[in-house]
Amino acid sequence: MTVDALAGAAYIVAALLFILSLAGLSRHESARSGVLFGISGMTIALLATIGLTVANAWTTGAFLGLGLLVVVIAVGAAIGLWRARVVEMTGMPELIALLHSFVGLAAVLVGWNGYLAHPEIPAELAGIHNAEVFIGIFIGGVTFTGSIVAYLKLSAKISSKPLMLPGKNVLNVLALVAFLVLTVWFVIDQQLGLLVAVTLLSFALGWHLVASIGGGDMPVVVSMLNSYSGWAAAAAGFLLNNDLLIVTGALVGSSGAYLSYVMCKAMNRSFLSVIAGGFGIVAQASSDAEDGEHREITAEGAAEMLTAAKSVVITPGYGMAVAHAQYPVADLVSRLRERGVDVRFGIHPVAGRLPGHMNVLLAEAKVPYDIVLSMEEVNDDLASTSVVLVIGANDTVNPAAAEDPGSPIAGMPVLRVWEAENVIVFKRSMAAGYAGVQNPLFFRDNAQMLFGDAKQKVEDIIAAL
Repeated sequence: MTVDALAGAAYIVAALLFILSLAGLSRHESARSGVLFGISGMTIALLATIGLTVANAWTTGAFLGLGLLVVVIAVGAAIGLWRARVVEMTGMPELIALLHSFVGLAAVLVGWNGYLAHPEIPAELAGIHNAEVFIGIFIGGVTFTGSIVAYLKLSAKISSKPLMLPGKNVLNVLALVAFLVLTVWFVIDQQLGLLVAVTLLSFALGWHLVASIGGGDMPVVVSMLNSYSGWAAAAAGFLLNNDLLIVTGALVGSSGAYLSYVMCKAMNRSFLSVIAGGFGIVAQASSDAEDGEHREITAEGAAEMLTAAKSVVITPGYGMAVAHAQYPVADLVSRLRERGVDVRFGIHPVAGRLPGHMNVLLAEAKVPYDIVLSMEEVNDDLASTSVVLVIGANDTVNPAAAEDPGSPIAGMPVLRVWEAENVIVFKRSMAAGYAGVQNPLFFRDNAQMLFGDAKQKVEDIIAAL
């Protein structure tokens, strides 16, 4: 069997492992095996690629490519291991956005290489090849700069507010029309200037698409960029004639798009508006103003309330992740359950800055899977719940979404925590949430504020118990 045939077989095995990985990651119980399937598939893919490169160097004497491959694998592995060791869970969203930018840039470079290398292509397939070059560069460029903007927003290096240029949707449509015209032109006449033009156009469009999206919707943006990076990888696979890259890119692209659709549906937002870059929560000028009197509670008072409760629901948010409060929260849950209190978690689809962010944090703290429920599973039970603990969440428990048609988040499904008998909100201050919208929950008669660091306050409650 030839080296090419062996590599092809290895790529098929790797593709199957990637599919098993996605299937495993769809459930808590099988997530670990899903990760292992993914690692195994990527290891096989890398070994097959190295084998092909070694065989090519041996037969042609061109050892430069092999040397470059070794260097880039070593550099990439070193950076990957370093980042994996030092990154906080709260820093995962911006790290993922940054990794998406690498995929986009790689697709741009592959596209340029496909043009500059002038491969021998039959005349009847030349048009298809040129279209692949152009489309691959465009998708990669949009992914590259869009991911950079997402990284800057998520890491608070730039403002999370949406960029509201006059006629922004018209600008996006004109950019797409220009791309189509340039593509036809390039297929007919392969001028270098056209390639430069589409590269700059894609960079500008990617930047504008994500800059136009409000910070409160960044979880959907990260998911959408994940989809873009998959299609960029698939486009690169067509140019490189690499079946594994095509399959893997299609898996990532389609799964990312579907996840974005599910999240948009959960937030009552338009999927098409995300793609158009017109997606975003725009806070009103007065959104940060208080609109009532709030009440405060101490850790001792909260402990007394929890002791007397029959049922407790905990709704975590990004604030819990920032405070690293998941471990004392898990301890609190264990102690309450030992006392016979029915304790469950209610997870909003976009809690945190990344899909599944809260689920990972709770799993990390060894919280039982069976008490971690989705918003749909827990919402109808909140009216009969004794106490709800809102730990670091804000926009996902805002009653204005359901009761105020003029609110920027009107229509977004939220956890109806205000229906519970008592609500305790853990916050550092009365400031508005990430979407910039004030929360009327804080001023409800059945709600009390517990100010301070979430981790410390949960530990204080445990001590009081």
